[in-house]
Amino acid sequence: MTLRLEEKQAIVAEVGKVAKSALSAVTAEYRGLSVGEMSQLRVQARSSGVYLRVVRNTLARRAVDGTDFECLKDTLVGPLLIAFSQQEPGAAARLIKAFTKQNEKLVVKALALDGQLLPVNDLDKLAKLPTRDEAIATLLAVMKAPITKLVRTLAEPHAKLVRTIAAIRDQRQATG
Repeated sequence: MTLRLEEKQAIVAEVGKVAKSALSAVTAEYRGLSVGEMSQLRVQARSSGVYLRVVRNTLARRAVDGTDFECLKDTLVGPLLIAFSQQEPGAAARLIKAFTKQNEKLVVKALALDGQLLPVNDLDKLAKLPTRDEAIATLLAVMKAPITKLVRTLAEPHAKLVRTIAAIRDQRQATG
């Protein structure tokens, strides 16, 4: 299918806009996937906050020009899809990793995070990055720990006194 110049410009603008605000990107070769499998991947991407698009490589190179994902330019060869994480850095990697477990025809070609091209075997590391909610929960637990320990330390002398008085009372009741 031949695209007109206006359509090409619109695709480059759309992908470029997403690339500027994205946190990470994963490119994968989709050769051998059926239409149904690609549709399933797109549905999963939408539900997990990942922008997934099959784009011609020349248009993708132009779209990532001037963004943090410019490092992907040399890897854009062959029939590729590009997945951008928009809300959490590991979302695209988690999506692609989970889909490749079900379907080995999807082959990861490149990863990018913070303007750096990562080796393909770092997909697991990127996928294991905590979600936003997990990161906030961990931060709150770390912030709460010293306060909790202080409260326990301040309460311990009183609790020890109460336990000692209770032991003396129990001792007197047993002897008396």
